[in-house]
Amino acid sequence: MSSSHFKKVSAAGLIITLGIIYGDIGTSPLYTFQTILNEGGKISKELVFGAISCVFWTLTLQTTFKYVLITLQADNKGEGGVFSLYALVRRYGKMLVYPAMIGAGTLLADGIITPPISVTSAVEGLNMVKGMENVIIPGNNLVVEIVLVIILLLFIFQRFGTKIVGGSFGPIMLAWFSMLGILGLNQILQDPSVLQALSPHYGLELLVKHPKGFWLLGAVFLCTTGAEALYSDLGHCGKKNIQITWMFVKVSLLLNYLGQGAWVLLQGKSTLGETNPFFAIVPHWFLVPSVLIATAASIIASQALISGSFTLISEAISLNFWPKVTVKYPTNIRGQIYIPSINWVLCIGCFLVVLYFRTSANMTAAYGFSITIAMLMTTILMYYFLRYVKHFPLAVVIIILVVFVTVESSFFVANAVKIVKRLFFLVFEFGLIFTMYIWYNARKINNRFLNFVSLREYLPLLEILSRDNSVPKFSSHLIYLTKANRHTQIEQKIIYSIFSHNPKRADVYWFVHIERTDEPYTMEYGVDELKDDKVIRIELRVGFRVQPRVGMMFRKVVDEMINNKELDLASRFPSLKKHNISEDFRFVILEKFLSYDNEFSVRDGFILNSYFAIKHFALSEDKAFGLDSSETLVEKLPLVVMPVSNIHLHRAYYRIHD
Repeated sequence: MSSSHFKKVSAAGLIITLGIIYGDIGTSPLYTFQTILNEGGKISKELVFGAISCVFWTLTLQTTFKYVLITLQADNKGEGGVFSLYALVRRYGKMLVYPAMIGAGTLLADGIITPPISVTSAVEGLNMVKGMENVIIPGNNLVVEIVLVIILLLFIFQRFGTKIVGGSFGPIMLAWFSMLGILGLNQILQDPSVLQALSPHYGLELLVKHPKGFWLLGAVFLCTTGAEALYSDLGHCGKKNIQITWMFVKVSLLLNYLGQGAWVLLQGKSTLGETNPFFAIVPHWFLVPSVLIATAASIIASQALISGSFTLISEAISLNFWPKVTVKYPTNIRGQIYIPSINWVLCIGCFLVVLYFRTSANMTAAYGFSITIAMLMTTILMYYFLRYVKHFPLAVVIIILVVFVTVESSFFVANAVKIVKRLFFLVFEFGLIFTMYIWYNARKINNRFLNFVSLREYLPLLEILSRDNSVPKFSSHLIYLTKANRHTQIEQKIIYSIFSHNPKRADVYWFVHIERTDEPYTMEYGVDELKDDKVIRIELRVGFRVQPRVGMMFRKVVDEMINNKELDLASRFPSLKKHNISEDFRFVILEKFLSYDNEFSVRDGFILNSYFAIKHFALSEDKAFGLDSSETLVEKLPLVVMPVSNIHLHRAYYRIHD
């Protein structure tokens, strides 16, 4: 089932967009304004107005201008995200792979704090309910246990997909944003003067004159942490749906921030204490329903980020940035995937965040650092897209680049002071980026020593071997996966496997080449018979968001060739042929191991040793390509990158006595 009909501008498309895109940024009013005021110290009109002004202009510059108006233009056949953007611009610079890796790694790291902070903020709202003040206390064991149970259920549910409840996400988020707007508007009507806070000069005054001025940007940034999701989930909803719904979402968010500001000013207090202005503006009779809606919105925010993490890792595998791991498809909706290993890594990370920080206030102190880096990496890649793909004038591109690098660098510096409070996050981020770096560079080293030979020169030998009855038949059909881009070439190691490593006689030799396209969902193939009914090459063109199930794809190609009368699969064994029994197929996977006969440079040695260490945790090649183990042979071949050359062995002559 395609999700393309969701991308059309319609009432259904807009509702679905609300449910998929805005969970993270939509739940930011739960904690953003409270955090700014708590970090700002003594509450004053200048602090409140400055906070609202900074939030408004951050949403306008970062979310509206950068993402909704500019970045959404960088769609790769309708798909978005840092890897889709990288696929569009990678031809313009070899070093662009590193912004893509860093952007993806930091975005994934965000996945272990968004669920805890959103769910914890919502559950803590019960503290405002009369009679529960002494039961629901931020940071106490009961709150932590409730949050952990919700998060655990969320991750357990991932294996079933979101098809069943996905339809309810949109209506819930519509109710959420409507609630935000109505609650905020109710407070604004009591003090309309708060609308003056939208003026930029209040924000500038706060940053310049307040004692903590510039450093408050770390808290202000919380209002736009979900902006990357607008682009990452482009493929699910479509550009027009996102742009239209953002107008409604932004108005709802601003009304709520203004309403919180109006309430704070009307109280005339110098500090908030433990009060969260978000729940303070909710009428008492609606407090419990508001907490339930907030919790549902937080779960949806978490779900969107988890699904985005699965998509990101799936793309990383396709682009050879990540080890091949198990990828499952819980539903028939295209693009909805489940990666068990990533699911449980994120789950453990979320548990550690909750147990370590315990309260949403403590979590905000560590939030935002990763996303500022991800946004900077997107900005770098966007420069190349605007300049070389869209051909914007250089002066215009430089102005855009300077504006966003200045804004995002400011947020980065302001968030950098949080580094001490989030040291264990660095292990997670470093691990993700390190894995991508090692996997990408190890494959480059591997490919550097990949030797190709002319396949045409070996066609006569293949035919001779096929007819040599003195060699036991290995299989009727023998299939190798090849990296040779040219149909006339083949790897030297494949020739070695066929002729020298236990000669493999077969009736037909197949060579399958997989080309990963920059388009997300390509599924095409071509067939080239290099020797009639003897040597056949298949070219599979597969999009970077499609799992390469080579076994199924190969059978599909063979079936079509049979139907087109291009291939006769009646068994070549005489006793079986008369009964019209089909022939046997055998895949051969050549798997390398690091030979001891190597002399590496320090860098190459570190990369390759790390690569093979990581590879132990990855899927085997046969499983990664969807091959049935019963019809697959895995052959081990030594990888010799730099042969040892300084062995000086001298023969010593000894007299042998009788």
